[in-house]
Amino acid sequence: MPKSLLIVSRQSPWSGPSAREALDIALAGGAFDLPLGMLFLDDGVLQLMPTQRASPLQQKDVTANLQALSMFGVEDLFACQTSLAERGMSATGLGVEQVQVLRDQEIAALIDRYDQVITI
Repeated sequence: MPKSLLIVSRQSPWSGPSAREALDIALAGGAFDLPLGMLFLDDGVLQLMPTQRASPLQQKDVTANLQALSMFGVEDLFACQTSLAERGMSATGLGVEQVQVLRDQEIAALIDRYDQVITI
């Protein structure tokens, strides 16, 4: 049985390649039926904004990749409630519908559920 993997994405979609790399790992893992989840933490929650204006920064919008996750079998998506609140965001109106918002103490339990954790 394959080991489960949690990808913790902590970077905004515009701060460099890290956000896109985290999504690429998730899409590749999903394509091979690897049991995995993604946790958006700190500035990583900015990837969940419904409207992203990446072109002025000469970056690519990650919204399409996020929406493709479910097609690749990646359905366990989580966001930190504190990170959302610190950035003026709420659980309603995120660009991805199936995101579960977790309190800080729930995040520790989430991490314990997975065999391996990658933080990007």
